[in-house]
Formats: sequence, C-alpha cells, structure tokens
Amino acid sequence: MLAIFQTAKLLNPLNIIRRKGERKNRKEKIMKIKHIDHIGIAVKTIDKAGKFYTDHLGLKITEIENVADQKVNVAFLPITDSEVELIESTHDDGPVARFIESKGEGIQHIAFRVENIEDALAELKAKGVRLIDQHPRQGAGGAKIAFIHPKETNGVLVELCERG
Repeated sequence: MLAIFQTAKLLNPLNIIRRKGERKNRKEKIMKIKHIDHIGIAVKTIDKAGKFYTDHLGLKITEIENVADQKVNVAFLPITDSEVELIESTHDDGPVARFIESKGEGIQHIAFRVENIEDALAELKAKGVRLIDQHPRQGAGGAKIAFIHPKETNGVLVELCERG
C-alpha cells in the first residue's frame, strides 16, 4: 500500500489527493463582463474639456445629460461599443467636485458592462467584495449602475453597468 501511495505522490507533484466523487475542475460562478462600457473623465467644464476630444480627436458629443442625484452633467462621446464620458460637477459639494479638488481633472472611473447587474452584485457580495452601492441605481444614459469600493480595486473606481 505504501508503494501505491509513493507512486501516486510521484505522479501528482502537488500532492493533491482527490476524494472519491470530487470534481477535478470546480468552477466558481464568474460574472459575464461584456466589454468596457465607458471611461469617466472628471472635468471642470465640459465646454473646455470637450474641445480637445472634438477638435483634435474628431469625436462628437452626442448628448449632455444632467444627472441631478449625482450632482453632475455628463457628455457622451461614443466610440464603437464604448464611450468617453466627460463629467462636470453641478455643485461644489458633489463627488466629482471633491474628486477634482483632491486629485485634479482626469480619469475618475472605468465602467464594465455586465449582462446582469443584480447577479454581479450578489456574486461580489458573496465573495466578500466591498461595494459602494449594494443595489443598482439609475445612471446616465438610462443605465443601471453600481460602484465597487476603490480599496478593493487598487485605487481604481470601478463601475458595473447594465444597459437594456
């Protein structure tokens, strides 16, 4: 019997012994990320910042939307299946104003489009990931959104986004 065990040890260098009936390839549920939905750029004014993207990169601002509960105006600059969002604060105490005050203008967040935001949030909660939003909320462009705490993502503010 010892010889069989020693042979198994040689054939299995990681010394992993599977119990009878145990699956070899246990897969955790992993959310379906479709693609990068958008990159949010915090700007002092959409008019001034937008000129670079329109005049020098040839992008078009297709819409500017006020998102009152987030205290921002958002300009949409689509690029294929993704877009750049220029985000200006409408209030001095808004989150984007505070971001600009502490870090300056620049990339504020990256948004990943998911198939099902409720399932994605439930999965992250089950894995112990800290979330800013426990439940989806209404975002710009009619999207359902939720943010992951930047302490979980090496300082990057990550947004999950579902569009109908």
